[in-house]
Amino acid sequence: MSETPDPVCPLCLRPIPPGVPQSLHHLVPKLRGGKGGPVVLLHHVCHKEIHATLTETELARDYRTPEALRAHPKLARFFAWVARRPPDFLSRTPAGHRRRR
Repeated sequence: MSETPDPVCPLCLRPIPPGVPQSLHHLVPKLRGGKGGPVVLLHHVCHKEIHATLTETELARDYRTPEALRAHPKLARFFAWVARRPPDFLSRTPAGHRRRR
C-alpha cells in the first residue's frame, strides 16, 4: 500500500501535512463572481497574507491564478520568506496593512 503525498501549497511550495492550518482560496473572490469557481488549497498563513495585501477587486481583476499571486512583489517576498519555515509555521498577519488606493 502506497501513501499519498501531502498536498503542496502552490504559493510557498511547502507540503501541507494533515493537521496543519490550511484553507481553500477562491481564485476569483466569491463577492466578485467566484462563488462555485475554482479553489486552491493553501497554508492558512499564505491565505491570510493574500487577503492582508490585496483587495477583493485586485484579486478578481489581476490575481486569478497562483502564478499571478506569486508574481506580486510583496507576496513573492513573503512566499520566499515563509518557504524557509516548517510546514506548520504560523505567523500573525497584521490587520489592515494593505495599501488602500
